[in-house]
Amino acid sequence: MAPIPPPPAEPEDDLQSYVGLPVDEAEERARERGWSTVRSLAPGSVITMEYRYGRLNFEVEGGTVRRSWKG
Repeated sequence: MAPIPPPPAEPEDDLQSYVGLPVDEAEERARERGWSTVRSLAPGSVITMEYRYGRLNFEVEGGTVRRSWKG
């Protein structure tokens, strides 16, 4: 059986730096910093819990990022 390759590296980023930003600005900044997927969600959204390398999630309320997390 072939060895499992290591996961791709994720951007070195301070996830708390997105909190308080307007969602459009946060999404643009995340992509510039190397996140391959950016997902903006309303509070309480039902989401899948699989971990995706390179994905950054935002919880957005009133057009502002309230929380951010990887995966």
